[in-house]
This record gives sequence, C-alpha cells and structure tokens, in this order.
Amino acid sequence: MAEEKRTLKENRLRCGVVTIVGRPNTGKSTLLNRILKEKVAIVSRVPQTTRHQIRGIYNDERGQIIFIDTPGLHVGRDQLDKFMNQASGATLHEADCVIYLVDTSRRIGEEENYAVDKLKSVQAPLILALNKVDLKGEYLPDYISLWEKAKGQSVNEMKNFTLLPLSSQEGINVEKLIDILFDYLPEGPALYPVDTVSDVPQKMVIADIIREKFFELMKQEIPHALGVMIEEMQPRRQKVVYIKALILVERESQKEIVIGKQGAVLKNVGTLARAELEDLLEAKVFLELYVKVQKDWRDNAAFLRESGYEGR
Repeated sequence: MAEEKRTLKENRLRCGVVTIVGRPNTGKSTLLNRILKEKVAIVSRVPQTTRHQIRGIYNDERGQIIFIDTPGLHVGRDQLDKFMNQASGATLHEADCVIYLVDTSRRIGEEENYAVDKLKSVQAPLILALNKVDLKGEYLPDYISLWEKAKGQSVNEMKNFTLLPLSSQEGINVEKLIDILFDYLPEGPALYPVDTVSDVPQKMVIADIIREKFFELMKQEIPHALGVMIEEMQPRRQKVVYIKALILVERESQKEIVIGKQGAVLKNVGTLARAELEDLLEAKVFLELYVKVQKDWRDNAAFLRESGYEGR
C-alpha cells in the first residue's frame, strides 16, 4: 500500500522545459541565478554576455523545472550573432512554457520589436515578465501595448498568457513566477536527478567565469569581440587542477587592452577567476591565460563551429 501511494504521488509531479528569452541585458541570467539560488549563468551589465544556452534545474515537492537561459534576441550583425539568435530561436517551439523578460526601465527599441516578432507565433504558454519594477518601471505600459499590438488583442483576452511585474535583482514576485510555471507545466517524472543544478559542460562554466571577470574589471573598455576557450584542463596531482585558457580578440589594439599595462589586467582577471574556480572545483587551481589575435573570429563560421558555438 505504501508503494502504491508513493507511485501515485510521483505521477502527480510536474516537469517541463521553460525558456527565458528577451533582448540582451534584460536580467535573464540574474533571474535564473535568483531562482536556483546558485550562480549558473554569467551576469554583467554589458549586453550579450550569455553566448550559449544555459540549463538550470529547479526542484521542489511539486516537481522539476528545466530552465534554458538563452542568449539575448537581437538584430544579428555577424556570424556569432546569427548563431546566438539560432540558439535562442530553436528553444522557443520546443518549450513547455516561455518567459518573455523585458526591462521596464528601458525604452522600447529595434531589438525589442525583433524579439516580439519572433515570439508572437509561439504556441506554448507565455509569461510576459515585466522586470526591474524596483526601478519604477517607467516604460511598463509601453511593453504591454507593444505585445497587445503584436497579438492583435488585449492581454485580458489572451489565452495561456500571464502578465507578471517582478524584479529578478530584488526577488520581487520570483516565488509567484515559480507557482505560475508549475500551473502551466505538464505532469510527469523528473528528467534529471534532483540534486542536479545544471547540465552545462564544466569547461563552458569555467570559460564563462573567466569572461565575467574581464567584464567586472574593464566595464565599458572591454572589447565586445572578446571570447574565452578552455584549451586544456587536467589534474596535476591530488586536489590540484591545471587550466589553460585562450583569450580571443580581433585586433592587436584589443590585445593590448585585455593584457593591460605590464600585464595588470590579465593578472587581476587570473586572480579573481582562480578564487572562484577553486570554490567551484574544490581544488587548488593553476590558471594559465594567454591572449591571441584571431581576425574576425566572430564572423568565421568554420572557426565558430570548431570552437563549439554552433548548436549549443
């Protein structure tokens, strides 16, 4: 009898895939990290910091939610932008629910119109998450009007649709968002072990941590063309890991900026990244960083495929 009750309870669990989409720098990664209470996605004020799909897994007694934090939907200008948009768009029609996150403290621009055009045909339940209401949400009504115009009806008439003001930074209405998601998701067993937080490959996580430190140190000075690839990662002895990372830029002038005077920037990035990596890997880390000029690497389709950008 006890086994029968347990099986019945398991059958009532809900599980599904939720895609978080929006234009760059709306707070998607911050929202995901807030929900999971762990850092699985790079966070920065610099647009387009997320370049891959980041899966985060949330579990509670109601079931499991598999989140995909996509690169920001934006008007593509090079091959890397196209790959990023493909990564975002490919998840829209496969998800059980879509969170369309907008920054209500920013005016609507070209990228927002592009995002809405991609999202208006999505059949899955959609949550229009009006983020950054803690910053007054000056343009909140404009985002609602934009969505109503795209769909040709008022938000009150839309089916499988929820309007939710929130703040991913402050945690406002984040718990309510989780409640709404579980209402939308289908019944089914968990797809991942309940102690799994993310299925992102470890080398990708390490590369993102290193990139984040460049953003933290350099802010607006950092070249958007900067990329990080982990070329080598291996244990040297017990509790010691050696990591060799390639820092890609497109021009010699960018290389000088990234290295810094007498190597100061590169050294500081290494120090900050090493501390976080040692916490992540629970081991002492020897981190070797070197910078290489690869002209127009973001627009080289063959190079991007070899580097693992396409299809992630």
